[in-house]
Amino acid sequence: MRSSSQTHGRARRLRRALSPPEVLIWVRLRSRDQGLSFRRQHPVGPYVADFYCAAAKLVVEIDGASHSEAAQEAHDARRDAYMLGLGLTVLRVPAAEVMADPDGAAQGMWDVAAALAARKR
Repeated sequence: MRSSSQTHGRARRLRRALSPPEVLIWVRLRSRDQGLSFRRQHPVGPYVADFYCAAAKLVVEIDGASHSEAAQEAHDARRDAYMLGLGLTVLRVPAAEVMADPDGAAQGMWDVAAALAARKR
């Protein structure tokens, strides 16, 4: 799961330019201390995951409107297949859902991560 220096650089740039839904989620995820930690804009091979929980092997993607376009859907399918091949679980959350209920969206991510982490123990 090693990533190139280019991917690490892209991740660094993306951390400085989070989208509004990503900011809403990050504020909620980083302030929790329940034995799980999330990383934002984490390199996974040639890709950068919006959020990653190592203990749960969970990748969370916040999908904006562009993810419904055919080209982006094909890219997302390749990306998901790559991550599934690494044994990771991919959770896709619509950006509109985050904007409507950021607390609920963050809680849902925590619930999924906690369930996955419990199964891995």
